[in-house]
Amino acid sequence: MGATVTVSKTETIPVRSGDDIVRVRQRVRALAIDIGLGLVDQTKIVTAASELARNTLDYGGGGEVRAESVQVGTRKGLRLTFEDQGPGIADIEQAMTDHYTSGKGLGLGLGGAKRLSNEFHIESTPGVGTRVMIARWK
Repeated sequence: MGATVTVSKTETIPVRSGDDIVRVRQRVRALAIDIGLGLVDQTKIVTAASELARNTLDYGGGGEVRAESVQVGTRKGLRLTFEDQGPGIADIEQAMTDHYTSGKGLGLGLGGAKRLSNEFHIESTPGVGTRVMIARWK
C-alpha cells in the first residue's frame, strides 16, 4: 500500500496555441518556486513541461495540463498531467526512443521529459488520445 498523497493546489491550463505553451512554462515555474524546488529542479520540470505541452499541441491537436502541488509525508512535489484526445501513440516504446520523431522535431520530447522527471507515466490509445504524468520532488 502506497503513502497517502495530499494535493494542496490544482490548476488546469489549456494547451491550444503556442501562447499557451508559454503560459504552461510560467505557471509550472511559479508552482515549482512555491513548493521550494531549487533552480536546477525548477529548470528540469519547466523544460519537461514545455516539451510535453508542445507534444500535446503538435501531435495531440491540443489538450490540457493539470498541475498539482502534492505532498507525501514531508516530501513536496509538483505533478503535471498532460492530456489530449488526439490520434494517440501506436508504439509507445518506439516513441520513447531518442531521435524517433513522427514529426519535424528532434525526437527528444518523451525520453527527455522522462529523464528530467522523478516520475513518468504514459498511457496512449490510438484513436482516443494520450495522457502523460510527470512529477518532480523536492
